[in-house]
Amino acid sequence: MSPSDLGIPPVLSPDAADRAADRTVLLAAPRGYCAGVDRAVITVEKALDLYGAPVYVRKQIVHNRHVVAGLESRGAVFVEELDEVPEGSTVVFSAHGVSPLVHQQAGERGLKAIDATCPLVTKVHHEARRFAGDDYDILLIGHEGHEEVEGTSGEAPGHIQLVQGPDDVAGITVRDPAKVAWLSQTTLSVDETMQTVDRIRERFPQLLDPPSDDICYATQNRQVAVKEIARDADLVIVVGSGNSSNSVRLVEVALEAGAAAAYRVDDASEIDEDWLAGVRTVSVTSGASVPDDLVAGVLAFLAERGYPDAKALQTAEESLIFALPPELRRDIRAAAQASPSQS
Repeated sequence: MSPSDLGIPPVLSPDAADRAADRTVLLAAPRGYCAGVDRAVITVEKALDLYGAPVYVRKQIVHNRHVVAGLESRGAVFVEELDEVPEGSTVVFSAHGVSPLVHQQAGERGLKAIDATCPLVTKVHHEARRFAGDDYDILLIGHEGHEEVEGTSGEAPGHIQLVQGPDDVAGITVRDPAKVAWLSQTTLSVDETMQTVDRIRERFPQLLDPPSDDICYATQNRQVAVKEIARDADLVIVVGSGNSSNSVRLVEVALEAGAAAAYRVDDASEIDEDWLAGVRTVSVTSGASVPDDLVAGVLAFLAERGYPDAKALQTAEESLIFALPPELRRDIRAAAQASPSQS
């Protein structure tokens, strides 16, 4: 990718150009939207187009305040729980997933529910039900209070206990050490999760693994990419909101990979210019729920302060696309069939 492909024109004075010769800006690729986030955001947009405002959304559709604000401006109404949604209204469930109880509550209130749960989270839900059906104790590695953890736990509440990290392992109690399985929140640090799994396996050698890695491909790809751009970086800037687990993890991964400093910002307005003092190499990435225009704003901020156009470092290609929720696809098809043909 050439600098011009990033869409950020040089904004350098002659003096700044001289300084830029000793400076580097590295841009992680892949970064930003993953397939699950893209699907969830498009789901709300299409629902607004199809049904009209308001469309209610339980919790933040994805963990990014700019995305949420943009959808609010179009008529989306974000609520914490379903009792805030008028009976008979349309409600979208967020990408992080919900428990069966939430689906039941939606039915009881006569809500038109559209489930935008990321298919990779849905896979974890299936695994939880399967392990519970085989009467395993399930150790769910994740963060207490995170919507994804709450949704997964609700799939098998009598079988799941939360493990937040290696330090929790000593306190685990199970019915049968030979029937223990583990699952994880999809947005965790790969390295830290495996440290926790190794500690669990020391206590329960017959620990059963999920059939495939629970940490999503996008989370892993972004962590691999940030390791590459962080090794020799004086500063790593991660674009993402504070409630975005995968964005917060990217800061931790960058520091562990050798970055001298790493900070998370929602957008360029949160960058402290003092961070740039003496900095020659700046690396930039973004979490999986971050639109690329926010990254462009950070690159423009750096360009205005004498840093050159970014050099993209590609560590993986992503081509996965998820279909929209079936409820929405059905209504889109019905609306298309009902409208006069355009010939």
